[in-house]
Amino acid sequence: MAKPLTVTLDLESVLIPEIWQAVAEATGLPDLAVTTCDIADYGNLMAMRITCLRENKIELLDISQTIQAIEPLPGAAKFLYWLRARTQAIIVSDTFYEFAVPLMMKLDYPSLFCNSLILDAHGYISDYRLRHKAGKRNAVENLQNMGFRVFAVGDSYNDLEMLNAADFGVLFRPAKSLVAECPKFQIFNEYSELKNCLSQILSGEKC
Repeated sequence: MAKPLTVTLDLESVLIPEIWQAVAEATGLPDLAVTTCDIADYGNLMAMRITCLRENKIELLDISQTIQAIEPLPGAAKFLYWLRARTQAIIVSDTFYEFAVPLMMKLDYPSLFCNSLILDAHGYISDYRLRHKAGKRNAVENLQNMGFRVFAVGDSYNDLEMLNAADFGVLFRPAKSLVAECPKFQIFNEYSELKNCLSQILSGEKC
């Protein structure tokens, strides 16, 4: 008998637009639009973001107001509803609870594993706390240790450890550079394609 399947999904660019790009547009600061598709080192990326926010006097409250206006990607909420009716699904993200929690209502409150922000006394982001240094890979490996097969969906460099660790790893609407560097992963651009693949696996077939 096949082990039960759990699906781990990245959040940004898979289910919702990139939060930092929305903040960049709202603030007029292009440096904040840079993502892990552009800078693979997450520590360097976050250091740049924190410095930019501080220099431009942007507090978490300002960011939160922008996030409130973000809507899920077209079809994302319906896809997640379809998925959760058939198997377990966990969002595994490098974003922060302080950013993502307001968006969870729009996705019908799925399970969310992500990181936390550290604020100073004035409401500025001063640092962040990772759930685990290799949080995405660690989540997959622990699920496997509990007897689950894992189907992982990501779009960027910071998802590669998760995809490599999973029993089934696929890219969803990835950057062109990532497609060229990671030809071993199947690529999907529509939720209908993901549904078809998952339906086959859940039926015991190959995708």
